[in-house]
Amino acid sequence: MLSKNVIKLVHSLETKKNRLKEKLFVAEGYKVVGDLMRRVKPQLIIATDDWAPQTKYDGRMIRVTDEELHKVSFMKTPQQVVALFPTSDAGDIGADTIGDQLCIVLDGVQDPGNLGTIIRVADWFGIKTIVCSHDTADIYNPKVVQATMGSIARVNVVYTDLPSWLDSISSHVPVYGTLLDGENIYGRRLSASGIIVMGNEGNGISPAVRERITDRLFIPNFASGDTAESLNVAIATAIVCSEFRRA
Repeated sequence: MLSKNVIKLVHSLETKKNRLKEKLFVAEGYKVVGDLMRRVKPQLIIATDDWAPQTKYDGRMIRVTDEELHKVSFMKTPQQVVALFPTSDAGDIGADTIGDQLCIVLDGVQDPGNLGTIIRVADWFGIKTIVCSHDTADIYNPKVVQATMGSIARVNVVYTDLPSWLDSISSHVPVYGTLLDGENIYGRRLSASGIIVMGNEGNGISPAVRERITDRLFIPNFASGDTAESLNVAIATAIVCSEFRRA
């Protein structure tokens, strides 16, 4: 039976303060929940009879009607299942773990939808690590979790002080950043590994992080006359990642 206490708990997890307190986050839909269950055991599952687990589950489950599912869902059209998963204390990431891989760094990306999409982009292009500034949106925000479409289960996201972290990186590791005074990315020779910095939606890369950029890139626009003022940061990230993998 779906109790008022369970409904209250799920709704409380919409805020970061309560997610930190309860050490839980909400995932919804058979795709997102199914992908997460392959790696993490949920503390609670609330599901309709239409939902069948994609992996073995022997934990606490509450069977509900479609109407009851609406009471706990953050979505306009709930998708069969809502689950509560434990948050992970990912902590810091050592500079020596970057090695010969590509790593995305997010500097003040605050829109949950953008963060979720970037996590999905990273997953698509085989990038396993995203390092975020402390003012980047919370990975466990329900909108972020939903926008990842399950990729949250496969990409490691950590939060740290970016200037200090970048200072700890070997000088041999290139730090790429998208800036207006950068070099056309389509004519630039790109390395197979390194750090890709993407900035805030309105202000771009912060001055402190910009000082640590070693390779400036620019995505040109090909329109004539009036055109869009800028690219959405998630779309820009996809373009940049695509160029790195193509190279």
